[in-house]
Amino acid sequence: MVDTFVVVGGDAAGMSAASKAKRENPDLDVVAFEKGDWVSYAACGMPYYVKEEVESLDDLVQITPEEFRTERDIDVRTNHEVVAINPEERTVTVSADGDRFEQPYDHLLVGTGASAIEPPFEGFDRDGVFTIHDMDEAGAIHDYVGDAAPETAAIVGGGYVGIEMAEALAGRGLDVHLFEMLPHVLQPFGETVATAVEDHLREQDVDLRLDTPVEGFAGDGAVSAVETADDTVPADIVVVGVGVAPNVELAERAGIEIGETGAIATDEYGRTNYEDVYAAGDCAETTNVVTGEPDHVPLALTANRAGRAIGQTVTGTPTEVGKTAGTAIVKAFDLGAARTGVLDEETARDAGFDPVSVEITASSRAHYYPGAEDLTVTLVADRETERVLGGSVVGREGVKRVDTVATALHAGLTVTELQNLDLAYAPPFSPTWDPVLTAAKVLNGKLDG
Repeated sequence: MVDTFVVVGGDAAGMSAASKAKRENPDLDVVAFEKGDWVSYAACGMPYYVKEEVESLDDLVQITPEEFRTERDIDVRTNHEVVAINPEERTVTVSADGDRFEQPYDHLLVGTGASAIEPPFEGFDRDGVFTIHDMDEAGAIHDYVGDAAPETAAIVGGGYVGIEMAEALAGRGLDVHLFEMLPHVLQPFGETVATAVEDHLREQDVDLRLDTPVEGFAGDGAVSAVETADDTVPADIVVVGVGVAPNVELAERAGIEIGETGAIATDEYGRTNYEDVYAAGDCAETTNVVTGEPDHVPLALTANRAGRAIGQTVTGTPTEVGKTAGTAIVKAFDLGAARTGVLDEETARDAGFDPVSVEITASSRAHYYPGAEDLTVTLVADRETERVLGGSVVGREGVKRVDTVATALHAGLTVTELQNLDLAYAPPFSPTWDPVLTAAKVLNGKLDG
């Protein structure tokens, strides 16, 4: 009898799992249910579609539903919403076209993703107020800018989405106001990165309003202003990007355990508390490689990697989903910012470390080679073990160097071991001592002191 692998959710984790399982066992019956129209799309590219650097939403789709069906023999069903899971009976209840039916499974992956957080702002339902977390929302923002011809934009939230959408809407010719309730944008990146990004946003004529909670949106039908405790700021379009929350309601109703982060609890193989029920992607917890504790990191690689591992596990080869360092990178106009691991010293202390940190500024290339730019690197380590805990990089080029620090975290390297890595050198790419190695040298001296 042929086993059936059912996937709930048709994006990164779900379709990576479906594809890997089918490759490993072509006889496996793989069924993927997606409640919307889109599967296997690059959500990270949506701001660049709004900016019109990407021509079409379809360009963000990696594999269409039809290609999954005809080329990979995966039964992808769009506009099919799984509304219930029965782990005891090993079935899911599916709603489509006004009807419901039961789908049996032998293995089940919950990949329901996350949803944009919608704070209880007055006027959230006005025309011209958007979140951006799926393809339809990206399309709606793009079209609104073209059709309604707004002149001013307000971004609520200074995280990845807020920074990228500020650039996108400025690129469409709008005057941009960015509201952040905290003292800095990009809070997980640390103050050094945040300050550099804030200065650059101001250089790009973004009206940056820090320490400024939003209270609501004014307007007669369509939005016309953002209201704060102290001011009313004109805005013809608003994009709210204050974070995401894991979609766990379906799992929770089925008795699937929810972890301390609010996402679905899983083990190192992505398994939940029910046999043959897995969870991955933005709805699921992973393990932080630095602290060893459960973490919720809704990022593309984390989802794809976990889904692929689960696809291999369900076909008979148990494969760990991997740990996360929270490695992330963001483009802010002409500036790049990246981070990995534990940067906040209070967080490090709470995890049992005695953090020591340094910040250095070095050239991205040999100082004499054209195009060299300043690159600021922050490194954090534990005083007792000298283990690297995290790092950040900010500058106009070369910020992907954060990957070197992320590798050190996954390998458990000490600062000395990081300093002694044999990294490539040529004047167009780096000084002799790469900025990450220079930061490690300086941090080593501080540890020795």
